[in-house]
Amino acid sequence: MSEQVIMAIIGGSGLYEMPGLLDAREVNPDTPFGKPSAPIVTGTLEGTRVAFLARHGIGHHIMPSEIPYRANIYALKSLGVQRIVSISACGSLKEEFAPGHIVIPDQIFDNTHKRARTFFGDGLVAHVSVADPFCGDLSGQLESAVRAAGGVTHRGGAFITIEGPRFSTRAESNTYRAWDMSIIGMTASPEAFLAREAEMCYATMAHVTDYDVWHVSEAPVTVEMVIQTLNKNTALAQDAVRILAKGLSLERKCDCANALSTALITRRDVIPPDTLQKLDLLVGKYL
Repeated sequence: MSEQVIMAIIGGSGLYEMPGLLDAREVNPDTPFGKPSAPIVTGTLEGTRVAFLARHGIGHHIMPSEIPYRANIYALKSLGVQRIVSISACGSLKEEFAPGHIVIPDQIFDNTHKRARTFFGDGLVAHVSVADPFCGDLSGQLESAVRAAGGVTHRGGAFITIEGPRFSTRAESNTYRAWDMSIIGMTASPEAFLAREAEMCYATMAHVTDYDVWHVSEAPVTVEMVIQTLNKNTALAQDAVRILAKGLSLERKCDCANALSTALITRRDVIPPDTLQKLDLLVGKYL
């Protein structure tokens, strides 16, 4: 059995108590972008080496805009992670995506404005392709796992990321619906884009907790509403992750592992040595 951590789950700290997780231990790696949100729990689940990271920190004390996204992705990359499954709450912008359902989106609309969105800069430029920001292969496997766990699942849809921490106004929510957005949340961006820059597969298990504020016959979203639905869905998420881990193959049937092969544009001899050293984990195989 390989000791390399193959898959990571980014989500709530409740997943740390995953039934069947063997040899669990905490690691707290440092990165050029600081410490990750929380110590990373690694272990073996259904024969696959996995890692769990609490996106908002233990006890949920980090706001969406303050999450160290770059440190989180870099730290997981340093452990050898190839695939990331994000587990997050979302509001529904479509009638058919009801509270309690699971959405596995295929598109992102980034409506944030305060976040560092890339590993690059400081003398090294890369333009990575994110036309399809979620890995289709991993999303397909995740969909199958959620269905096998008994979840009502919707595949596809656009996930709009807002800055937060407040919820939307009715005018905003109705505008997003007019834009044909499907679900709304606060953390998909820049997490998915950083995963692509790190050449890691990325898919999202989005738990619908509410109808945002557009639905006239439903109460506006509250924190209590979000927590109640997430608590109900914890067992479902755990079952889906277990099923996914059991069936996950080492071979990746996608282009995520080579995302930087056509993205780097800076001539090597002009890249500052400090920048090369900082990003060696990401670009070393090309430079």
